[in-house]
Amino acid sequence: MSTSSDPVGVGPLSSVRVLEFAAIGPAPFAGMMLADLGAQVVRIDRHDAPPVDPGHRVLGRGRRSIALDLKDPSALDAARRLVARSDALIEGFRPGVMERMGLGPDECLALNPRLVYGRVTGWGQEGPLSQAPGHDINYIALSGLLDAIGTRDSGPVPPLNLLGDFAGGGMLLACGVLAAVLEARSSGRGQVVDAAMVDGVSLLGSFIWGLRGGGMWSGRRGENLLDGGAHFYGVFECADGRWISLAAIEPQFYAAMLRELGLDAGRFGAQFDAARWPALRDEVAGVVRRRTRDEWAAQLAGSDVCFAPVLGLDESPSHPHNEARGAFSSRDGVRFPSPAPRFSVTPTRAGALPEAPGADGADILRALGFADDEIGRLVKSGSMKSAGGG
Repeated sequence: MSTSSDPVGVGPLSSVRVLEFAAIGPAPFAGMMLADLGAQVVRIDRHDAPPVDPGHRVLGRGRRSIALDLKDPSALDAARRLVARSDALIEGFRPGVMERMGLGPDECLALNPRLVYGRVTGWGQEGPLSQAPGHDINYIALSGLLDAIGTRDSGPVPPLNLLGDFAGGGMLLACGVLAAVLEARSSGRGQVVDAAMVDGVSLLGSFIWGLRGGGMWSGRRGENLLDGGAHFYGVFECADGRWISLAAIEPQFYAAMLRELGLDAGRFGAQFDAARWPALRDEVAGVVRRRTRDEWAAQLAGSDVCFAPVLGLDESPSHPHNEARGAFSSRDGVRFPSPAPRFSVTPTRAGALPEAPGADGADILRALGFADDEIGRLVKSGSMKSAGGG
């Protein structure tokens, strides 16, 4: 497990400068990913930003912060100087907000023609819903995928806010920004990256769309190979009310599952006969309920059954496999996932958690060429928070 005393790796993006405009959800997740990978990320916070909430404190790790009132001409000048020296800018506001502040793509690309201007929204920069409010669940609902998640009896089940905000939004933005930065370094041309969560979630469903097109996905929840309909792929409740996961798709793993669970190979022989799945699933569920989760974990450890216990959030960091890989880091008593993926030459490391918005403001302004009296005026006027920053 990483600790604050671990050596710092520069990361593969150590030469990339990113300017992030503070937002919620996907934009800070993208900023976190880029910072984890070694990018030099500066975040512009609102001058009246409240204390950092716990979730966004983790997402805010690894970058410096300056808090500015962008209605103040001097503060806006500071933001423009940061734009001019950045490789990429990321923002997560509704379409038109950055333009109204005088920091839209046209203005910023005029200052820095090589700039990659990354934008993440729910509905995208264009389209009938582009100005509509929304949250993760709304975007995944429109993609068609929310309707596919859940059991036969449950109705659609929201997968937390993982698909829209983070996978379909923040990770898509980070990927798009990196692709555009590579292009800009070869061509000298910046461009706008429009990362819409509804697009990203739909893209994540490409495999399901392929199954659907091939007649291998019914469109009804709980009847399909990967949605818990199959008796060999799903989660099953144990005697103690905890759960295990089984994913015995391939023949050799399926045979191992039947053997370890003591199921009759003859009765269970027609593995992909979907008409028999409900009855066979009930039988598997009955067998699993005879033992506790940890008893199953002990029996199935080292077998060829595709298996894992369903761990709680408090359990996952201390699982031996996660501990061996250092899958979680700790800062200031807060535990969170370590950076991923791993790099053999340019190792990464989770950065420090932010203490307060604008904590690095004075140092950032000084590096931009502002004189001490101007820095003092910005602090005094409230255009920049002074927490730890002069």
